[in-house]
Amino acid sequence: MTGAEERSIKLGRLRGMMEARGLDGVFLKRQDNFAWLTGGGINYVGLGEMGNCGLLVTQKGTYAVTNNIEAPRMRDEEKLEDMGFEIHAGIWHDVGFEARTLKELCPGRLGRDHGGEDNVANDVKLLRFSLTEAEIERYREGGYLTARAMEETISSVRPGDTEHETIGRLVGIIRAHGMDVVSAMCAADERIANYRHPVPGDKRITKRVQLGGNMRYKGLIICCTRLLNFGPVPEALRAQYRANVEIDCTMMAASKPGAKFSDALRAGQAAYAAHGYADEFDKHHQGGPIGYAGRDYRVDFTTPGVIAENQAFCWNPSITGTKSEDTVISTSCGILPVSRPVIAPTITLTVAGQTFVRPDIWQG
Repeated sequence: MTGAEERSIKLGRLRGMMEARGLDGVFLKRQDNFAWLTGGGINYVGLGEMGNCGLLVTQKGTYAVTNNIEAPRMRDEEKLEDMGFEIHAGIWHDVGFEARTLKELCPGRLGRDHGGEDNVANDVKLLRFSLTEAEIERYREGGYLTARAMEETISSVRPGDTEHETIGRLVGIIRAHGMDVVSAMCAADERIANYRHPVPGDKRITKRVQLGGNMRYKGLIICCTRLLNFGPVPEALRAQYRANVEIDCTMMAASKPGAKFSDALRAGQAAYAAHGYADEFDKHHQGGPIGYAGRDYRVDFTTPGVIAENQAFCWNPSITGTKSEDTVISTSCGILPVSRPVIAPTITLTVAGQTFVRPDIWQG
């Protein structure tokens, strides 16, 4: 699939949504939506929600609206003109330029992915759910790089290293691949059980360490977690971790195109109970669809809608002291792994007729 073919699909989705909403144009300025429409482009200077260049789509044209600081890079490196976007750039201190330009280019009803009336942020999020062939290929590339970086980092940990030092090594590898660290968690020893979101600190690692987070590759977010234990893995820990992975695989297997989001959640809740951990279900959210955001939704029992063909998920079931978390894509042919284990030890499980190869606890 060429870049032009991918953009044509996405522009068709946008224009269909515009017609359904009675809009004459849509202005996308969020970092995630810019990346989605451009096939992985960067419109930001620092990580956050909003970018420094917006894309205007009407029924007949495509435009980029930015300032004279960003315009050269948008043209030379992001190749917006080559993609068919007509660039309109104003002087950086002309605070009214964007509003005037949008009015000139789209005098009718304009939808935006940020603020104000006719906010279409959620509408665009829905358009992103079904990944194109090109996005799946990019996702799998980013998944490999993320999993390898996580595994290289955790395998390098030695007793006495701090959580901050561990995260520092991970960030170095991720950035060397041109990727962004959206979030990174690291827990040493008892902090794994004490905190579901262990923000890294100065604690030294003595017995075991859990490393996880969200990395961004060409706009797409890859999330995964890995666990290392120094010395032989205690049997109780190994049994609990395996149960945790089986719960995760149960949720993955239930994430079928056309099913409700809550179907996977209910399957996971039942799996927690079947493994003797019913009370653990309430102790942390279970994750949900992923893509150009860390989670498009944290699924609960009221989440509306159904799973799309080729939609990405990252469920993250946890039992106090363990966690299972990898990014996958739901297809009509089954689950396609994204952050598959690369150099980590593995567990092979068959759940609901599907075979999963998942990372095992690393023994250091």
